[in-house]
Amino acid sequence: MSKEALFRKQIKKVYRILFLFFGLLLITGGMLVFYTINPGFFTFETQTETIVSTPISVEEDEDKIENGIHIRTGLIDAEGLMTVVNNCTNCHSSKLLIQNRMNTERWNATIKWMQETQNLWELGKNQEIIVNYLVTNYPPKDKGRREILTNIDWYELKD
Repeated sequence: MSKEALFRKQIKKVYRILFLFFGLLLITGGMLVFYTINPGFFTFETQTETIVSTPISVEEDEDKIENGIHIRTGLIDAEGLMTVVNNCTNCHSSKLLIQNRMNTERWNATIKWMQETQNLWELGKNQEIIVNYLVTNYPPKDKGRREILTNIDWYELKD
C-alpha cells in the first residue's frame, strides 16, 4: 500500500471518529433540550395519582366559628363581626384590621381617609358598628420601652 493510500485510509478513520463524536454530541444535546422541556421523561418510576374532589359546601365553612374565632378571617366572634367582614375584607385582609389597633377617633379618621382616597363607599350606620367592634376587640396596646437590662456580666475593653 502506498503512502498516499495509507494517508487516505487514516483520514477516513479520523472523519468517521469525528462524525461519530459529533453525532453523539448532537444526540446528547437533543436529549438535554428535551429534558429541559419535559424533566419527568427520564424518571422511570411509574406513579399513579388519584385525584379526588369532594364537594365542599361554601356556605357551611365560610362563616364557621371555632373557639370564638371566625375561621376564614381570624377575627374575634363578637357583635358586629359580620358587618366588619362584609365591609372591610372586600378590599383588604383581616390581618390589616388586627394589626392596626386604634381608638375610635383614629378609626373614624382612617375610614374617612379611605372614603376620600380609596373609593370606600359610604358606610352609614354600619360605620358605628364597625368602629365599635374594632375598638372593643382590638384596642390600642400600650407600648413602652423594653425592660432595663439587669444581671449583665460587663467586661473591660483592652486597648
